[in-house]
Amino acid sequence: MTLQLKVPKMACSACATTIAKAVQAIDSASTVEADIKTKWVTIQTAKSESEVRKAIASAGYPASQF
Repeated sequence: MTLQLKVPKMACSACATTIAKAVQAIDSASTVEADIKTKWVTIQTAKSESEVRKAIASAGYPASQF
């Protein structure tokens, strides 16, 4: 499944790395692409959207979907 989430608090490459690690902690096969300028994160994962959102929020970056 492909998820596109807006992460307003993502401000730098370290933020993007933290988000990617949070997602990969729950799904090691996932791929995460983050665009710091637009604050969009595209995630390929087998996990549900709620699980991914929870992992990202636990890392300190609540996400929203548009």
